[in-house]
Amino acid sequence: MTSVVTSTPSAAEVAALVEPGSGPRVLGVPGQINLDYAATAPCARAAADAVAELLPWYASVHRGAGALSQRCTLEYERARQTVGDFVGARADDYVIFTRNTTDALNLLAHVVPAGTIVVTFAGEHHANLLPWRNTCRLPVPASPAEAIRSLYAALAELRRGGGTEEILVSVTGASNVTGELWPIRELAAAAKRFGARIAVDAAQLAPHVAVDIAELDVDFLALSGHKLYAPFGAGVLVGRSDWLDAAEPYLFGGGASARVGDTTSDVRWAQGPARHEAGTPNLLGAVALAAVCTELEAADRDRLEREEQELLARLRSGLAAIEGVAELRTFGADAPRLGIVSFAVAGRESAEITAALARGHDIGVRDGLFCAHPLARRLLTEAATREGWARPATTAIRASIGLGTTREHVTAFLSALTTILTTPPAP
Repeated sequence: MTSVVTSTPSAAEVAALVEPGSGPRVLGVPGQINLDYAATAPCARAAADAVAELLPWYASVHRGAGALSQRCTLEYERARQTVGDFVGARADDYVIFTRNTTDALNLLAHVVPAGTIVVTFAGEHHANLLPWRNTCRLPVPASPAEAIRSLYAALAELRRGGGTEEILVSVTGASNVTGELWPIRELAAAAKRFGARIAVDAAQLAPHVAVDIAELDVDFLALSGHKLYAPFGAGVLVGRSDWLDAAEPYLFGGGASARVGDTTSDVRWAQGPARHEAGTPNLLGAVALAAVCTELEAADRDRLEREEQELLARLRSGLAAIEGVAELRTFGADAPRLGIVSFAVAGRESAEITAALARGHDIGVRDGLFCAHPLARRLLTEAATREGWARPATTAIRASIGLGTTREHVTAFLSALTTILTTPPAP
């Protein structure tokens, strides 16, 4: 096995390296096993092809009179419609292109009306913990049912005495630490019962299962292209137009302004998505994301989900069979989840294990607290208690799968991990 990358493939060589598996194809490098999809998924061939096709035409978006600019403007707005259709956007929803989910949720935090109370859970990714100004943070629930009960109780308390403040519930669709699915439909019903709105962090959800914002009855949804096989720097916030039109622009500049007078106060801001997309937009990111959405829409999503669940079951059962390994979980062991597994190893440093996987076996996974520090620390402590360890691990290891992952990849990972854990660490 090679220990370092000694050369970089050309663009043409990489474009030809397509990993096996059903559904949309993703690019990869032979010999390298990527099990770090939850951080950044590989590039879909469709995204790369869409970018390559548009590059000769690349020009300004909006207001340009030339053929190149007109073509790019058309492609950008088509991408907006395609992404909106992919997540089931309603007729009056806006699709606003952002950099990623973090940027999208910060945009939402910027536009919520003054005094809005944001209800969220302590187990969220930092992107859904840190942007909010006026929060009611609920404890990490032990089950989906407890999450629903906890939200009902919190909203009832906030409305007690006739409280009329705006309330936004903001929750993850699937945990980036455990892959566990949250009961979004039921949480949305609870929010509506008390006149609250609900936003969903779909960064991990959208790459794995079909998401329909209207069917779920949620008000806002955020996702990242780089987790959805389109790593060209685009994400989206999709949702209700009224808050977005009422707020000042997220960024001040060209595109967000409909008219600028001779003084700084004499500005009329644009309405619609342009209000929050100041500056030259990320055309290639939007087009790449739309290309993946189109290909996923045409794919057999049920089949892809079944195949992923089979791989996930193999991965989880294999880890459970290795002595000294404990899976992290918020809910019960049988709770529905996506292709993400985090685990701790008794008496071993996660960084040492992940480095050994990379150097000796060309397998890429992740170690740390996964930008969800409060949740990860809690789950590490719970795992140590459950397993009877003397002390919890300080960080965890995460293996995550998706399009292009095969049984051979999972088998190789489990075999390599077993070898590393049965070999005494170097003094």
